[in-house]
Amino acid sequence: MTDARAAPRRVTVVGAGVIGLSVAHELAGVGNAVTVVADRSAVQSVSAVAAAVWFPYRAGASPAMATWLARSLARFAELATDQATGVDLRAGTVVERFPGADRSWTAAVPDAREATPAELPAGALSGVRATVPVITGTRYLPWLQERCVTLGVRFVQRTVRSLDELGGTADLVVVAAGLRSGELLDDDTMVPIRGQVVRVANPGITEWITDEDHPEGLAYVVSRRDDVVCGGVAEVGSWDVAPDPAVEAAILARTAALVPALAGQPVLSRDAGLRPGRNTVRLERVPGHAVPVIACYGHGGAGVTLSWGCAEAVADLARPAEG
Repeated sequence: MTDARAAPRRVTVVGAGVIGLSVAHELAGVGNAVTVVADRSAVQSVSAVAAAVWFPYRAGASPAMATWLARSLARFAELATDQATGVDLRAGTVVERFPGADRSWTAAVPDAREATPAELPAGALSGVRATVPVITGTRYLPWLQERCVTLGVRFVQRTVRSLDELGGTADLVVVAAGLRSGELLDDDTMVPIRGQVVRVANPGITEWITDEDHPEGLAYVVSRRDDVVCGGVAEVGSWDVAPDPAVEAAILARTAALVPALAGQPVLSRDAGLRPGRNTVRLERVPGHAVPVIACYGHGGAGVTLSWGCAEAVADLARPAEG
C-alpha cells in the first residue's frame, strides 16, 4: 500500500526548450516535484527561433508519430482559445513539387483538403490546404514557463556535464536537452540541422505557406500577430549559429516571390539555430544509470509540433508501477 503522506517523487528535467517545459508541465501536473536544469532559458533556446507552425518537419519516423501529432494538435487548439498563450489557428498551404509527398499528417487535421491550382505558386505539382496552430514563441514560451512555475516547477540555470551529477537529487531524470542530449546519453546519431529566419513587419498577411522543395531552397512564410517569419535553410552538419547576410538576402527574395506583399517590408529581427536532428525521435527508458532515466529528444524541426504529445508520452512512461 502506498503511504499517502510520502514525499512527492523528485524529477529533474534536463533542458528548458519547448520539449523540456512541456514535459515539466505534465509531470508537475500529476504531483511530481519537478526541477528543470538547463544552461539557457527557453527564450534563448532553439525553440524560440522556430517559426512554429504545427507541421512534422524533419521529425523522422516513429510508430507513435500519428499519436503525438494528434495529441499536440488537440492541446494547441485548446490553447488557441486563450489569447495570452500566443497560439493562433491559421489557414495555410503546404506546397508539393514532386509526386509521393507524405500526407500522413493530414489524418489529424479535420479541414485538410486538396489545394486548387489558383492556391498554389508557379511550378507546384499539388498541395494541401489546412488550418493548424501557429505558435508565437516569444509569447508562448514565457507563458508555458509561468504555467510550470504555478505548478511548483523549480528552475536552475547551470550546465549538466554528466547525469551522474543528478543521482543524489533526483528519483527520475528526463533528458530533453536537444542536441546536447546525445552527449549526455552517448548517442552519436544526433546531428545539427542549421536553420535561419528573418522576421519582417506584417503587411496584413494572415496565412502561412511552406515550400520545402522550392527550386531555390527551402521557403516558408508564417504570419504571426506582430510579424512574419520568413525562412529558411536546413544545413545538415553545420554548427554555425550566426545569421548569414547572404542567406538572409536569398530567403527574402524567394519568400517575396511566394508572397509578393512581403517585398520591401522592414526587417524586425533575424536569428539562426540548430535543430536537433535524428532519424527518429528517441522517447524511451534508458537503462544503465544510477537513477532511472527517460530520453525525449531528436525532434528535428518539429519540437513545438510534437511537444505536447511527447510530453504526455513521457508522463505515461514515468508513471510509477502500482503495487
